[in-house]
Amino acid sequence: MQLSRRQALVSASAFALVGCATATDSPPAEGGDINAFFEAAFDEGVARSPELATSLGDRRGYDRWNDETETFAEATLRRRVALRDEMRARWNVANLSASDALSYRLFDQGVTRAEQGWRWRNHRYVFNHFGGAQANLPAFLINQHQVTNVADAEAYVARLNGIRGKLDQQIANAEHSASLGIQPPKFSYEGVLSSSRNVIAGAPFADGADSPLFADFKTKVNRLEIAQTEKDRLIAAGRTAMLSSVKPAYENLIAVMTQHEARATTDDGAWKLPDGDEFYADRLRNFTTTERSADEIHNIGLENVARLHGEMRTIMRQVNFRGDLNAFFEFMETDPRFYVADTAAGRADYVRQATAVIDAMRDRLPQYFGRLPRAPMEVRPVEPFRERSAGLAFYSGPAADGSRPGVYYVNTFDVKAIPTYQIEALAYHEGIPGHHMQIAIAQELESVPRFRRFGGYTAYSEGWGLYTERLGKEMGAYQDPYSDFGRLTMELRRAIRLVVDTGVHSKRWTRRQAVDYILANQPGDEASAMRDMGRYIVMPGQATAYMIGQMEILRLREEARTSMGARYSISGFHDAVLANGAVPLDILGELVREWSSAAPS
Repeated sequence: MQLSRRQALVSASAFALVGCATATDSPPAEGGDINAFFEAAFDEGVARSPELATSLGDRRGYDRWNDETETFAEATLRRRVALRDEMRARWNVANLSASDALSYRLFDQGVTRAEQGWRWRNHRYVFNHFGGAQANLPAFLINQHQVTNVADAEAYVARLNGIRGKLDQQIANAEHSASLGIQPPKFSYEGVLSSSRNVIAGAPFADGADSPLFADFKTKVNRLEIAQTEKDRLIAAGRTAMLSSVKPAYENLIAVMTQHEARATTDDGAWKLPDGDEFYADRLRNFTTTERSADEIHNIGLENVARLHGEMRTIMRQVNFRGDLNAFFEFMETDPRFYVADTAAGRADYVRQATAVIDAMRDRLPQYFGRLPRAPMEVRPVEPFRERSAGLAFYSGPAADGSRPGVYYVNTFDVKAIPTYQIEALAYHEGIPGHHMQIAIAQELESVPRFRRFGGYTAYSEGWGLYTERLGKEMGAYQDPYSDFGRLTMELRRAIRLVVDTGVHSKRWTRRQAVDYILANQPGDEASAMRDMGRYIVMPGQATAYMIGQMEILRLREEARTSMGARYSISGFHDAVLANGAVPLDILGELVREWSSAAPS
């Protein structure tokens, strides 16, 4: 899973401003109102980010999109800096409670990190084949915008009418980046263009079945308990908005991106960008929350690839396979027993099996966790309009108001990319005990401010997800050796990411070199390796966070077990890791050590 859209919105908006009253009121007794300060800051940030509000189940700005202009972004950063400076002036961190001091540090670090990152604001690829703006807008309406009454439906129509302005702002940002020499490599545009065309394929844009967006709107309206004439009015308004706003907006985007594609180069790594080596170093710091260099991360990857190959050979012997590791890879890739049928029924069967795996894991949780999430979760296939460009699997957190469950999305478009021997590992990572446990528990924490409950650090979140894949084995899962091999292939993929991400972005490998390394060292075909590298290339550094985070959680667990002796409990350790929401890895280490020192005999 990548940093969720909600977490990204929180990072960008949650500390936007507090409002004049906070700045001018007489200072309270030190520490007394710091949580009120954080809550006011978060609340005003939500007011400035309609999309964040929607993701939280807050109806403010329900008919609007975020402002994507640089002017607005700069004003938001200035507000955040002013808030941080105000906090420093009003409270001495040394006099705060442990929980308040942690909030202080995280708020301070978040703003300082945003200041440092401002230099690289134009280096992101606004439109790319993996989670670009062109796919995010319809996905947001389909998955986030709930319709429970007429006003909600009218807000949906208003957002449809606002898509042209929203895309125009993002096109302007992409044009500015391009003028600075910052564009994704040429291959990425194929996905941008295809996903854009998919949005406006089907009714009401053309003949055929309803487009995913129109089908979603009609379904939501038809569920309302209102007169049919009112439903007809709303659907007609939605149709008009799609034809007058959505269609021309995407036609314009397609025209602009076609021009950008013609100017794009085939260089892949971040090194090609202005000050690219510095930018990549910044990305590594941001995603891993460590100071590890690209060379150090590269070598960690090589070491773990060798380790995991050794563990795979053990399974080969266990199943009496004759041949070398690459032959075993070939067997696992080609034997039809490991794949669902390439049919609608086969895809539905995969979702059913993943759901069953998660349901079975729920029964084991009380032995390993003291705190369990209240929010429900479910498994869904990725929607057709974005399945060609979306990732293999990802998680979307539940709404804070309980109106929407946590969702583990699995991309069933290419059944060869989702072998059944990986069903368990994927389900544990994205669902239970992985991201759903981590994100839902964080949202349900009652004693911490909302910016901590809804924020995120990739190394923590993805490190936890990868950690839980291995934890599943300790909990009695993976009884089938082929499924255990699937677990190892998933961990191997994360080790390989350390090698190829640093290889492409720091060592100037070509995409071809990186793909060849992947094919030589893990199961999978050319298409899946190319798809993986496409993701790593447009998101420099993100792929390194998984194994770096997992290694730190495992190290902290062993440190606690050794130091605590008989006082150690696995459920206590897990609760300590999850008790404060997402944090940088250095702070996680401090928190675990505090727990291990204070835990009773």
